[in-house]
Amino acid sequence: MALEATREIAAPSVTATSGRRWLQLLIGIVCMSMIANLQYGWTLFVNPIHDKFNWSKAEIQVAFTIFVLTETWLVPIEGYLVDRFGPRPVTLVGGLLVGISWVLNAYADSLTLLYVSAAIGGTGAGAVYGTCVGNALKWFPDRRGLAAGLTAMGFGAGSALTVIPIATMIKSQGYEATFFNFGVFQGAVVFVLALLLASPPAGHAAATPTQRAQWASRRDYTPGQMVLTPVFWVMYLMFVMMAAGGLMATAQLAPIAKDFRIADVPVSLVGITLPALTFALSIDRVLNGVTRPFFGWVSDKIGRENTMGLAFLIEGVGIVALARYGQDPVAFVILTGLVFFAWGEIYSLFPATCGDTYGSRFAATNAGLLYTAKGTAALLVPLTSLLSAAAGRWHTVFLAASALNVLAALMALFVLKPLRARMRGAPDLPA
Repeated sequence: MALEATREIAAPSVTATSGRRWLQLLIGIVCMSMIANLQYGWTLFVNPIHDKFNWSKAEIQVAFTIFVLTETWLVPIEGYLVDRFGPRPVTLVGGLLVGISWVLNAYADSLTLLYVSAAIGGTGAGAVYGTCVGNALKWFPDRRGLAAGLTAMGFGAGSALTVIPIATMIKSQGYEATFFNFGVFQGAVVFVLALLLASPPAGHAAATPTQRAQWASRRDYTPGQMVLTPVFWVMYLMFVMMAAGGLMATAQLAPIAKDFRIADVPVSLVGITLPALTFALSIDRVLNGVTRPFFGWVSDKIGRENTMGLAFLIEGVGIVALARYGQDPVAFVILTGLVFFAWGEIYSLFPATCGDTYGSRFAATNAGLLYTAKGTAALLVPLTSLLSAAAGRWHTVFLAASALNVLAALMALFVLKPLRARMRGAPDLPA
């Protein structure tokens, strides 16, 4: 502890590398935007693939689950490589895999090949995602909520500008050409920008003891030490509960709109007229991105758990409203926007809370371990197709997702918050 205290006093101020760290943050945001379509653009391809091969939508959505599993469950390994070798080589490989995945999708004529492509894309996207979030947590120990939120915004809103081009290209040139062209472009951009990524200098820390005191952890927990704490598993369970509903909406939005018979109904809002599904996807991507830095910034001000309680409750109410009024095309557009606005913040709040609690040195690996909760939640996505088919409607799925959100909100305030408060005064865990 004495050596650690000496290292903190000698650490360079964040202001000394201010310009450089903002450049690193910008690079991370752009890289994240280039992998966003692998998840958020997927729903546009489900119906065309179904129409061509007549595979069931549940079978097609297994590819989405495989993507999310590999994108999340491999992040701890990729985070370890980042912590040891730096962000550049991991992101370079990630960019290559991202491009290869969508090119393979263009030629996939069997479910097996579709699933292999999803695994490749998930591995690449996870490498980029884990690297950029972990790097942001390290460069911004004084603004973790905002930095993680801005980085995650790239992933949440990165596909907003490409929703219409992708939908248009699918209709005019086919989904195969769309997969190929966007795959090459997205992978190339990530590869080039990866050459500019760098880790912060050794000892990069806050400028004042007051700032350091505001962050929960005054030590760096190894991944092994982290998983021995109850706080980690409470956050993991909450992450799964919150991610499940949002992933369902992400993967199933086009099928839901089709079942509601409003996908192609024109909707006019703020002087813009678009088909309901296209409009919803465009707004959802923007709000799903904006919410991440917004709630991250709020959490820097009022606390992580208080922000979680507020946002998770909004999400629960939004899902119930979507189930009740979503068959109206205008309400569908507005309410899906609310749902995504109140959901996307989990990708800033949980990494920031993890960094606060367990320190910066192993931030990429630790945040990666927590991020695997998203993969666990993805296992529920194909079940939503089966559940909706058995029930004959989506209402049951919506109610279940809403209940999980409300429960997570209560856990944030009445379980996680007191546990973290007690942990601040707990003795160090054994190495």
